[in-house]
Amino acid sequence: MAHSISALRLVAGLRWQQLLAGAALLAAAAFSSAAEPAKDHPLVGRYEGSVMDAFQSKNYDEVGLIREPIQTWGDPRPAPNRLQVAGKVSLYYYHLPEGRSLLEVQRNYEASLKAKGFQMLFSCASNDGSCYRKDPDRSGPNTDVSALADAVDTPEWPMIGLGRNYVSTYFGTGGRYLLAQYDNPNGGKVYASIALAEGNFRGNFAFVKVVEAKAMETGKIVFVDATAMQKSLAESGRVNLYGIHFDLDKDNIKPDSQPTLDEIAKLMRNNPQLRVQVVGHTDAQGEEGHNADLSRRRSVAVIAALAKTGLDARRFSSRGAGSKEPVAPNTSEDGRAKNRRVELLRL
Repeated sequence: MAHSISALRLVAGLRWQQLLAGAALLAAAAFSSAAEPAKDHPLVGRYEGSVMDAFQSKNYDEVGLIREPIQTWGDPRPAPNRLQVAGKVSLYYYHLPEGRSLLEVQRNYEASLKAKGFQMLFSCASNDGSCYRKDPDRSGPNTDVSALADAVDTPEWPMIGLGRNYVSTYFGTGGRYLLAQYDNPNGGKVYASIALAEGNFRGNFAFVKVVEAKAMETGKIVFVDATAMQKSLAESGRVNLYGIHFDLDKDNIKPDSQPTLDEIAKLMRNNPQLRVQVVGHTDAQGEEGHNADLSRRRSVAVIAALAKTGLDARRFSSRGAGSKEPVAPNTSEDGRAKNRRVELLRL
């Protein structure tokens, strides 16, 4: 009997290990693990002996970088005043080697970055209160690491590790932070935001965010002519158009929209029985009620412009969807640009 119980325990242990391994693989699948081709950023690098746990890069996104002490009081507590930058964003997760303090890691990063031409914009530590503004209701500095952890854990950081944890959960007993800027001789700036987390049982970690500021690539939206519109309406019953532009926060159609309006008119003349709904869409910035009204007015403006070409306005209906029907995430300018559109739906 004793041998049978031991065998059962062994099998159960093996199954538990398999479950843990499977969970770890699923967690790593969300974005790149430490395996190549994930490389250290050439201007920032890694602390010697660190292991890259994960990596993610986006060609263009907008992020906010902590640039001054955080206010930790108030109801509601105000969000940290961040430096908003856009460009190529690379995120690196490093498991730091044992026996090295966060102070040693931070000072090594600072020395290395300065040697490469970076300027230090802000640095702080939770244990001496330098990460926070002075609270007038406290007699001493705030040394609670949780406020720094929450400020570091911005939306662009994916959850990582076994069980898919937020970055903030890696801050256990202390944390440090630094922000540095590099002026590229060839133009543009590079920002290095490094948050160091002192954990309880997981160990210590470095969360490195590098932003290579640059202009967004434009001209990615393909012009849709009448033939392409007809094909899309026949296949899916809808077509998204990005060639109709409006004045900011208004329903005035810009002159450069005329080529797309001409193609819609051509489509309708080539298909006398066709009726369509013109749907206006916005991104998620601003109040939803305002966006819904704006998108409706823009839809009406498109129909009015088409009616001026001699088309029967009764062949069109209007609708404003606001931001409720996105085709891309609203977390980046590229995604928001895809959501700002006029759509034709076959009736």
